[in-house]
Amino acid sequence: MSYIIYFAITIGILVFIHEFGHFAAAKLCGMRADIFAIGFGKRLFGWNKLTGFTFGELPKDFDGLGNTDYRLSLLPLGGYVKIAGMVDESFDTKFANEVPQPYEFRARPVWQKVIVITAGVIMNLLLAWVIFWGANFFQGKMILKTTQIALVESGSSADSAGFRTGDRISSINNVKVDNWDDLRAQIFIHTLGENLNVKLLRNNETVNLNIPRNRIPENEISKSGKMYLIPEGVRTGIGEVVKHSPAEKAKVKTGDIILRLNNEPVYSSEEVVGIISSNIGKEIPLQLLREKDTVSLSVIPGNDGKIGTVLKYPAYSGPVEYKSYGFFKSIYLGYRDIVTMTDLTFNMLGKVFKGQIAFGKAFGGPIKIAQAATSYAEAGIGSYLFFLALLSLSLAIINIMPFPVLDGGHLLIILIEGIAKREIPVKVKVGIQNVGFVILLLLMAFILYNDFLNL
Repeated sequence: MSYIIYFAITIGILVFIHEFGHFAAAKLCGMRADIFAIGFGKRLFGWNKLTGFTFGELPKDFDGLGNTDYRLSLLPLGGYVKIAGMVDESFDTKFANEVPQPYEFRARPVWQKVIVITAGVIMNLLLAWVIFWGANFFQGKMILKTTQIALVESGSSADSAGFRTGDRISSINNVKVDNWDDLRAQIFIHTLGENLNVKLLRNNETVNLNIPRNRIPENEISKSGKMYLIPEGVRTGIGEVVKHSPAEKAKVKTGDIILRLNNEPVYSSEEVVGIISSNIGKEIPLQLLREKDTVSLSVIPGNDGKIGTVLKYPAYSGPVEYKSYGFFKSIYLGYRDIVTMTDLTFNMLGKVFKGQIAFGKAFGGPIKIAQAATSYAEAGIGSYLFFLALLSLSLAIINIMPFPVLDGGHLLIILIEGIAKREIPVKVKVGIQNVGFVILLLLMAFILYNDFLNL
């Protein structure tokens, strides 16, 4: 249910922002917007000034007289704005045999058509820019100043790749890394589809690891839920202590960081839960980091295999560098983030066409979006907004591509008509839209199929 809720929220926000761009631009240019729809297909319910709020379809001969019908439709995989005098996803061509009216899309100058058709993409870019700006301005950046691996679990993907506990990584594919953010980006983003050559320091000796790409997970969380690589300084923290619980009796406090449990060093929340649940009724030693002090306690798990804490993972206690930015600097950094992410997107697309990255790994449909949205939302509002910005940017990039049905396809037709100084026949436009729509549906079906395979 959480997948469905977060998917609906995410898609609803992105579609609304995109379609509002088209809608507002059309209104500002003096065009009629007959329909503002979230979703495709059958009208479930909606509102307009003439009929008010109604369920189901409107009469086929309904004329809004310039009033927009705001509606929710059956298929929640997008949306559209039906602008008078334009061949679009509705395939309505009734206007073709009539004299063009001043309020119609086809009657407006080329520059206005370009503004209206690109406004959705511009709004998606602005949404991403605002979120990136906000992240830089309000949060700044916390950089983990370490490249040392705290733990490599036996049998893990990191173990099979050749990493060992205590390794300090210095470069990846000849690119120097001096903090954990650079290290993660180099492994999971910049080298997508490539094998890795990792140079590291192990017991004061330089070691080179050559790792095939198929040994590296899609992201730093493996399918078992454990981190692929755990940086030195990452532990599990105490987010909350339940009243009258074994943890409160043991004087565990919110904000404590767990260093050792039952005389074993622990890093992930899975390790903590495993040790506690397997020692019901037994007194086990607990070593905590409380601010700058190390505190040793003991705790007895209850009959339910719990000690009454809400775990916070990951909690970092290693060296960090905090960077804060001013208002205008954050605007520039937001723009730079967009440029960087766009470059990475096209780099990834290039690797897909070259066969270095499988299509199913590079593209995700509703299921992947729902999974990612839920994961980021549960990590906090900041993480969710960052995901929303990335998705909004991806939507802008995809939509501006010159493919029928997409905004880029409409833009290409507008430019061709502007250069030729004549309108392409409506039947030809409808044919192009039909072909594009079928191809897009097949592509979506293939992506959905890959989503199911990767569950």
